Amino acid sequence: MIWANLAVDNLERTTKFYTDLGFKPNGAPNEQLTSFIMGENDFIIHFFRKEVLQSNMNMVVSDAHSAAEILFTLSADSQKQVDDWADEVVKAGGKMLSQPEAFGAGYYGFMFADPDGHRYNVFYM
Repeated sequence: MIWANLAVDNLERTTKFYTDLGFKPNGAPNEQLTSFIMGENDFIIHFFRKEVLQSNMNMVVSDAHSAAEILFTLSADSQKQVDDWADEVVKAGGKMLSQPEAFGAGYYGFMFADPDGHRYNVFYM
């Protein structure tokens, strides 16, 4: 198994954002983390309060608003689905880093950041 652990400032805001985007909760949130299942292969991302993750890792966690820690890619089935994702991201409170656009031969997508700066690419090819 493999999963991701990311730092957040506000668990309630994070829970609302990913719930609004339609991701399935991975158990109930608690005072330390909220967790979601992403995609058909059940990839899990745990969102820990920043101070909890820093303490557990015994290191400083980067500020995702100012430095890219990772770029997750979410696969889309069509250009329309990419456009629909863009609308949902904005409604849920995400920050658009680029608008949906075609690039290269047969590629279409955009980038966004969640409220804590974690970056995603929604991509159709």
